[in-house]
Amino acid sequence: MTLQPVCALAAILIGSLAAWPSIAATAPEMPVVASPHESAELIAFKRAIRAKYDLKEQAYARGDAETVVSKFYAEDEITVGRNRVFLGRKEIRPAYQEAVKEANVKVESVYTFVKGDAGWDWADFHITPKNGKGDPKTLAILFLWAKVNGEWICMGDFSVPGSIRSGKIGAPMAPAGK
Repeated sequence: MTLQPVCALAAILIGSLAAWPSIAATAPEMPVVASPHESAELIAFKRAIRAKYDLKEQAYARGDAETVVSKFYAEDEITVGRNRVFLGRKEIRPAYQEAVKEANVKVESVYTFVKGDAGWDWADFHITPKNGKGDPKTLAILFLWAKVNGEWICMGDFSVPGSIRSGKIGAPMAPAGK
């Protein structure tokens, strides 16, 4: 699978985020209810990405950056967040080597879509400091997924402080490494 369809989708979705601050200020609480009419394709996708989220959460708990980088993300992934764009595993590896030392995480899927070999998941990404110093934080995050050789792999993500579930965007976090 080429990145062109995923990148085009990401560009559209990321462009739509520019309107979020004004929308979030007036957004009501968003109830999230699983549909009893979910397709077999969607159910299978949710199970597969939940396994990937579990892998990421467990790797954070162990302080294992390499598992996050090499088993969760594609080689040419794109991550946008913390006032930075990371292009590929080579660029995200140092960030994860620090992040897994500092926090535990929990991914809470809120809205998931899949069609064929591509899908996305809007989620709340909960960050809890390991040392007890600092406050827990939540990021509103969009994970972009592609099925490559029969396995779902994260092609990248885009995050901002806030919560998809609550519909609210928070104050920007400090850039990584600051």
